[in-house]
Amino acid sequence: MFEQLIQKKQQLDLHRPLPTYTLQSLREKLFLEWTYNSNAIEGNTLTINETKVVLEGITVGGKTMREHLEVINHQEAILYVEDIIRREEPLSEWQIKTLHRLVLKGIDDAYAGVYRDQQVFIAGAAHVPPAPYLIPEQMERLMEWYETDATSLHPVERGALLHGKFVGIHPFIDGNGRTSRLLLNLELMKSGYPPIVIRVENRLSYYNALDRAHTSGEYADFIDLVAAETEASLDLYLSAISMNP
Repeated sequence: MFEQLIQKKQQLDLHRPLPTYTLQSLREKLFLEWTYNSNAIEGNTLTINETKVVLEGITVGGKTMREHLEVINHQEAILYVEDIIRREEPLSEWQIKTLHRLVLKGIDDAYAGVYRDQQVFIAGAAHVPPAPYLIPEQMERLMEWYETDATSLHPVERGALLHGKFVGIHPFIDGNGRTSRLLLNLELMKSGYPPIVIRVENRLSYYNALDRAHTSGEYADFIDLVAAETEASLDLYLSAISMNP
């Protein structure tokens, strides 16, 4: 299933390390698109160019403080993901809570990094997240799965399932989507894959694939979606290689 991705990653690995400025520009491009799209999926109205200037420290008129904080916080969360990878730290519940704390910092500090204590429902989805009292146990089971069965999976499948299982539990009041996409890319980047971007224009197919996974237990459509975006990111890196003399 992942043969083409493996071949393209091997091709990329042959050219590593990439030239410094090429790598820096690819990183900036993907991190900007990741931040913009992940926030836009959740309803943030900043355009990609507005997102860019917010990251440069400029305030955009007519936009809310929350929208500005969502951009700044997401970039800090990405830096934390990079730090986890650099330190080669194993994934833990503490890291997940820290990621979420960064996502909601200054937006909802009372619930930042804290499992929800209320029942929530997902608009437009058939899946109903578990009751609050079940969350600690379900998160513990998620980590047990990650440390056992998940270790034998291809990184794309492991990352997709981690994202899907986590967002199905919906452990936080808000910010689950952004946190799940951070966890997905953390898993890919740990294994040497470039980060992927779930684009806002694909929001419907993304939500439908997740809801299908949560209601039927069938993750094939969602894994395919993640695999397609992984290939797109690999193609971007490979195209950069081909342009270098």
